[in-house]
Amino acid sequence: MLKLTECPRDAMQGIKQMIPTDLKAEYINLLLKVGFDRIDFGSFVSPKAIPQMQDTPDVLKKLKLEGSRSQLLAIIANLRGAQEACAFEEIRFLGFPFSISETFQQRNTNSGISESLKRVEEIQSLCEQKGKSLLVYISMAFGNPYGDEWNTDIAISWCKKLEALGIRHLALADTTGSSTPQSIETLFTSLIPELKNVEFGAHLHSVPEKSIEKIEAAYKSACRSFDVAIHGFGGCPMAKDELTGNVSTESLEAFATKNNIPLNLNMEALNACYEFSWKLFNHYH
Repeated sequence: MLKLTECPRDAMQGIKQMIPTDLKAEYINLLLKVGFDRIDFGSFVSPKAIPQMQDTPDVLKKLKLEGSRSQLLAIIANLRGAQEACAFEEIRFLGFPFSISETFQQRNTNSGISESLKRVEEIQSLCEQKGKSLLVYISMAFGNPYGDEWNTDIAISWCKKLEALGIRHLALADTTGSSTPQSIETLFTSLIPELKNVEFGAHLHSVPEKSIEKIEAAYKSACRSFDVAIHGFGGCPMAKDELTGNVSTESLEAFATKNNIPLNLNMEALNACYEFSWKLFNHYH
């Protein structure tokens, strides 16, 4: 059985236009009916940096959570954002983007790697106090387009340091779509057997024609948790001028069907999301 996180936030934050709050909530409410394990629905970050997400608290008020098995995840970039997110009982997971690229960490969270590690410690402590779970994204895990030193040993080393802080959820993030099946296999096969107390996820970005081979490489390497986005809409606005989309929900569905892997999703509800998503993101782009 796979664990799936649907990421509408990735799509919404990459759109320059502000999507009306009611439309965001309507879309996420449709996703809540599908049966995803987690929904990355919003963020508590600087409105100057990501203005598209400044209405996250208002969206949350409009969500119909009763009867849904999905847990809500919100992205934060510092302790203040974590404190804001922890004020909402409905949010179960906080996601922190921890880049092993010094350049991108500065660009994404306005802090270097050393300062970000201190932030993780503070946020992890807060999560433990508030009964939340912290998921740390290892951004630039598969490559670095900014010229900073990178290799798989660096990625593995940082994962071990974070695990030592008590982090139990790590997602290897392919922020710029630079991963290959080989690099995916190398990281997951090195980390999963050694850090047995950590749930590792794959947050992969890809051009559509390479999505399946990336999913397959992660799955064969014992990864069972995947982040996806309907139609592949999404990408980090802090990464590049041209965004590389997320691995699509459809690609993951096709891979699971081909390999007889149960997804435990409400397919009628998922098809409704597919249809609504086209209308929403074709209008706001």
